[in-house]
Amino acid sequence: MKWLSDDKLRHLQAIVSDRDFSSTKYTFVRELARGGMGTVYLAQDPELSRQVAIKVLNTPDVTDDVRRRMFREAQIIARLEHPGIVPVHDVGVLADGRVFYAMKLVRGSRLDEYTAREDSLRDRLRKFQAVCDAVAFAHAQGVIHRDLKPQNIMIGSFGEVLVLDWGVAKILSESAAHSSEADTLKRKTAGERGTIADYESLRDDSADDTTHGTIIGTPNYMSPEQARGEIKQLDERSDIYSLGAVLYFLLTNQSPAASKAPSSQNHAMEAESIPRPRSINAKVSKPAEAVCLKAMAPENTKRYSSATELSVDIGRLLDAEPVSAYRENALEKLGRWLGKNRFLVFLVLAYLLMRIFFILTARS
Repeated sequence: MKWLSDDKLRHLQAIVSDRDFSSTKYTFVRELARGGMGTVYLAQDPELSRQVAIKVLNTPDVTDDVRRRMFREAQIIARLEHPGIVPVHDVGVLADGRVFYAMKLVRGSRLDEYTAREDSLRDRLRKFQAVCDAVAFAHAQGVIHRDLKPQNIMIGSFGEVLVLDWGVAKILSESAAHSSEADTLKRKTAGERGTIADYESLRDDSADDTTHGTIIGTPNYMSPEQARGEIKQLDERSDIYSLGAVLYFLLTNQSPAASKAPSSQNHAMEAESIPRPRSINAKVSKPAEAVCLKAMAPENTKRYSSATELSVDIGRLLDAEPVSAYRENALEKLGRWLGKNRFLVFLVLAYLLMRIFFILTARS
């Protein structure tokens, strides 16, 4: 019996793991990333002579529910036409029955990787504000993300900020439930190769959520209500908490409560005991810390009411203006004003020193 070498074995494994794109117009190039639900591949679109990213389901259990979720993710992203959200170009089913969708190929690095290279807090806050604006747009369309974290945020080659992975997103507004992209999918006929049968049966948004008690999100970044499995209670403020956790990471280079993963029973209590950002990084200002902690308030009624409101406070931090989350005392107001107008203060002091100099020299 002849044994295969390790190199040949790895080559065969790679061939087996590659997806069959023969039923599509795309040509497989290589794997880009692999997650729990799907794998993202680099592919070539020969019709438009461009490279695209294609997300394909990992699971071999291609049930209608699994297909529905993948199609819904594509639908959600397709109707969120915003510079901070990766556009979807196409959606369909591979020859083996797995759902895929093609999207713009983004070249760059994840936010956690970008943060490891970028020390400027101002630049980090600018990037974070762009994330808030993209999430605010999604909320305005009746969609919450439910899994915001640094690994799901991409910084492009030109500094653009993109929110990725809407696989567990939830539609809050039924008025936004169907888009022109969904109508295009509806026209795919049953029985065609590379399409999905009886698409109408897969459009039911009731399949969006799992049962009460199911935890959706990422430990340290999901809200207390998510950690408790309160599926029906989730709204925009759940994303606000996750945005606050992302801000915490940008301020401290650590995820909140990174030393221990919260459980569904005591997450709210642990959220209250999370170390304050200034205890980790003394360079963080009190207003910046207050903004972060308000976004991460254990009770959703005490958080920012919208991502736009959070974005406004981030803008005030960048402009050295007072934020809604922190009440300054008189000394802090003076210090902030001096810091913001230090050039003017320098000119006034220089003028006064010159006047004093001329007075002294004139008397002598």
